[in-house]
Amino acid sequence: MSQAAMAQVLAVSVVAIAVAAVARRRGWSAPLLLVLAGLALSPLVPAYELDPEIVLLVFLPPLLYSAAIDSSYLRLKSVRRPVALLSVGLVLFSTLVIGLVVHLLLPELHPAAAFALGAIVAPPDAVAAVAVARRLGLPRRVITILVGESLFNDATALTAYRVAVAAAVGHGVTWPGAVGQFVYAAAGGAVIGLALAWLLTRIMSVLRDALVENTVMLLIPFGVYLAAEAVHASGVVSVVIVGLVVGHRLPRSGFGTRLLSGALWRVVDLFLESVVFALIGLQMWPIVSALDWADPWKPVGAALAVFAVAVAARVVWVVPATWLPRLLLPGIRRREPEPPPWQNVVIVGWAGMRGVVSLAAAFALPDFPGREMLLFLTFTVVIGTLLVQGMSFPWLIRRLKVSTEQETFADDLAEAAAQQAAATAALARLEELTADGVAEVHQEVVEQLRLRAERRALTAWERLGGGSGPEGEETPGTVYRRLRREMLAAEREVFVRLRDERRIDDEVLRRVMHELDSEEATLARD
Repeated sequence: MSQAAMAQVLAVSVVAIAVAAVARRRGWSAPLLLVLAGLALSPLVPAYELDPEIVLLVFLPPLLYSAAIDSSYLRLKSVRRPVALLSVGLVLFSTLVIGLVVHLLLPELHPAAAFALGAIVAPPDAVAAVAVARRLGLPRRVITILVGESLFNDATALTAYRVAVAAAVGHGVTWPGAVGQFVYAAAGGAVIGLALAWLLTRIMSVLRDALVENTVMLLIPFGVYLAAEAVHASGVVSVVIVGLVVGHRLPRSGFGTRLLSGALWRVVDLFLESVVFALIGLQMWPIVSALDWADPWKPVGAALAVFAVAVAARVVWVVPATWLPRLLLPGIRRREPEPPPWQNVVIVGWAGMRGVVSLAAAFALPDFPGREMLLFLTFTVVIGTLLVQGMSFPWLIRRLKVSTEQETFADDLAEAAAQQAAATAALARLEELTADGVAEVHQEVVEQLRLRAERRALTAWERLGGGSGPEGEETPGTVYRRLRREMLAAEREVFVRLRDERRIDDEVLRRVMHELDSEEATLARD
């Protein structure tokens, strides 16, 4: 890579992180602000055509893996039916509907190319939707469904895309062959993912080194994706399965591994997502300038039509897919006696923002007649859904007045009961260890351990009351945390002053700061 190319990459990264920082500070949607910034800068910077290999090999695997390890295998299992209907059924339905509309609007395009566009714009990217949903407190089931859809829909779309492109360039493709390729990609990806998950969890269990384990985890998504793609299986499915298994077993790892993992993947997510959404906006000028504008109404009209169909197809699918299975299958009604609230159905139906995977697939199209038009249509659908649906999504959630108060109270109650059980077990173990008695000088240590265990349980119960006592008074736990934070701040000032006076070394400062930071992190969590 030349110095000029490195400078461009650095400039894009710096601008993207700066915009994301502003969005986070203001409480705005970072993906939307990044796209708008990219759109504004696109005519002012040198044209850059998104490299699909970079997206599919560098950006997609770690983002999928991070989302998977942060997800709950058990929760995804409980919503597997709606996730399957969205990630497989909806993607195929959208591919067919959009492909048919494009074929009718642009008959000069090869029919397979029209359906390739359908596969390109079919999978939503739930990053923006989930970020807003979590910030505004959507029910956990809705968030789980959106996350599960985003984890698996790329596999369906990319497989359908490969079949359509093969037909568009003249390779013989039959319906049985297409179905067989789809089944092979999905099943092969699942088998490879399960096998590698078993192997990698065994390897990580014997490492017992937080730094080494997290370094291995950085390499996992790339290695798993390449291993699956090498045999033409779905790398997306493999990465997601490995991430779910590793995330499910992460609580059994050491505390250092978990602390580093959480911080590491938050940094990776922020950097990659910021750059990705900025790159989406920066594609405007190269795509628009490559199109023939002799008849501007033709591309503009086709773009508006495809955008409208992409949005409508999701709504048309989600509503019957939610209610029809319950009406037709008694087993579903027995497992789920309470029907989903209509507000949740509306939210899922509107959460159809597209992302960078669609643009990467479009740029990966071979050079055949109509490629520029397909790129333009993809770009308008991606930008249109991010702006129209993305900007209206928070308003819609507030308008529907979706509440999670009962869910939050149930979580706090369950945590308080679990903390009480854990404290009881810890105190019982302490009694066992000190059953033979302890020296008087150590009695104070035992008492401190007992108080710490009891305080953790007390904090969880206090949270049920909102952290305040009668008539708004501070609870003992709140007072303790407030005073202890002030004490920690005073301690830090002393350590820094002593370092500046050269009375302690920086190594000593880092060691004590780590201890103080760990304690404050616990206080902040409480």
